[in-house]
Amino acid sequence: MISELCNKVFIKTIYDYHLYNDINFRYENPYEVGSFENLLYTKCWIDTAQWHMEDEIRNPLIDPVIALKWKRRIDSSNQERTDLVEEIDTYFLDKYKDVKPLASARINTESPAWAVDRLSILALKIYHMHEESVRPSVNEAELNKRKTKLGILLQQRTDLSLAIDELIEDIQKGEKYMKVYRQMKMYNDPELNPVLYNSKK
Repeated sequence: MISELCNKVFIKTIYDYHLYNDINFRYENPYEVGSFENLLYTKCWIDTAQWHMEDEIRNPLIDPVIALKWKRRIDSSNQERTDLVEEIDTYFLDKYKDVKPLASARINTESPAWAVDRLSILALKIYHMHEESVRPSVNEAELNKRKTKLGILLQQRTDLSLAIDELIEDIQKGEKYMKVYRQMKMYNDPELNPVLYNSKK
């Protein structure tokens, strides 16, 4: 099942990141270049580093100049994340390019890669909610609330994993077909963001 592989790689990535817990750490991807696992690992590493960037920018005492630097870095990270999702969709498109959709085939609300993207974020939520559910400085009542939230997140992962596997199975059988719309983000494009192209004048 594709979701089992995704979850395995995401968990490994998150634990690998937290061995160093450094946004700037230059990691080595342990998977073969060009492999699906390599894409998943890179994708999840970007997500994990960005999770911690988002924490930094929410510091109420942060210097506004530093906050702006983080914001721009987060924008750049978001672009990398989107690019990786599109690479993952390209992998799926190529893998199932010879499948002829049935006349009754339906399109899905999102592509497989964007569902995998949500699975990566869920893995991060689960990791960090688990950390918060065992934090020694928190009282038992609050810990129990966090454990309840953790249980919900775990159920979400189970449900999303099943939905992804069923989507892939439907694509393999021709019962659903892939149609990928590239994100075409405009805010990072100096030719499409009016603030950027007007600043050159």
